[in-house]
Amino acid sequence: MKTVIMVVAHKKFPMPDKKGYLPILVGAVKNYRTGIEYQRDDEGENISAKNPNYNELTAVYWAWKNLKDVDAIGLVHYRRLFFDSKPYNLDNVISIENVEKLLTKYDVILPKKRNYYIETNYSHYIHAHHKEPLDKTREIIVQYYPNYLSNYDKVMHRTKAHMFNMFIMKREAFDSYCQFVFSVLKRLEDKIDISDYSVQEARVFGYISELLMDVWLETNNFKATEVKWEQLGGKKNFQKAVSLVERKVGIKTKTHF
Repeated sequence: MKTVIMVVAHKKFPMPDKKGYLPILVGAVKNYRTGIEYQRDDEGENISAKNPNYNELTAVYWAWKNLKDVDAIGLVHYRRLFFDSKPYNLDNVISIENVEKLLTKYDVILPKKRNYYIETNYSHYIHAHHKEPLDKTREIIVQYYPNYLSNYDKVMHRTKAHMFNMFIMKREAFDSYCQFVFSVLKRLEDKIDISDYSVQEARVFGYISELLMDVWLETNNFKATEVKWEQLGGKKNFQKAVSLVERKVGIKTKTHF
């Protein structure tokens, strides 16, 4: 099995020095930093120019269209990674050997779910972001992907979800996921006007895609497992909790965790 785990970054940063890890510069077509010798997301067929709106999904799209000889593809972030053990540092990121052992039993590896406790996935999103894109996404599901609707509604009413667009998938699952998520987002692009969105809110298609992961997974017959993830430098859990309560009571914050 040939497995590639992309480590997405928009700047130079310490990277795992392990077999199978591929640092990738996202938004490379508009990134003018020099001396970054990562794989670029603007080579071959790509949507690199959409990075300000699609976030790390420009790397996902690049892999989908260009990594044709790979059996399993994953994505982590330069600070958020999967780990085999403590301490959570670059020496202990999950090994390709352990990934491939898991993939003998499962099709998809995901981070442990994030729990919002006092918010559903839907209410958390609309308290943190513009409401229209998420509502338009449901309209798209109703019209074009009706077999996904039941699970879409279930996911929106839960308090937990697999977030951050982090995953490792066998090729068949990866192709299925990409076909679904990019087709939904392309339709969403045509339905909303983000010209007056802030820089943060303009990342809308990346945000929406996080909630589509479980919708896709639960509608298809792929077996999934969860593994431990951590954020290098800490998760700032207290700050996140305060922001969550502020948004719940109507105080909007600009930070997206």
